[in-house]
Amino acid sequence: MNSWYKNLNKAPWSPPNYVFGIVWPILYVFMFISIILVYFDKQCFPYCSPVTFFFLQLILNLSWTTIFFKYRQLYMALIVIISIIILTVYTILAFYPINKIASYLLIPYTLWLCLAFSLNMYLIFYN
Repeated sequence: MNSWYKNLNKAPWSPPNYVFGIVWPILYVFMFISIILVYFDKQCFPYCSPVTFFFLQLILNLSWTTIFFKYRQLYMALIVIISIIILTVYTILAFYPINKIASYLLIPYTLWLCLAFSLNMYLIFYN
């Protein structure tokens, strides 16, 4: 982890750094199972629009790290997190009629994104 991040004033509720390395792989597994369940469902296969929203939020998710850590753009990172949350909630709602389990699997991810949003906001206010 770079010294820039280490020197930021972090929120008192920030999880220890090792927690991120545990939580994210679990969330990505849930996300993978979720998209597979929807994609191969007869209501969706070979394509349905909720898949597009899933991949849009995933692209934004993967871009957040670069925006935050490489470019150190806290405000842009916040905008990206807000966008991810909106797209993910929409995806949950769109997945629900296709496969309820797929929808439910995205809820822990959404909650983690809300935590990330709060941490990002704290960094903006206190740095």
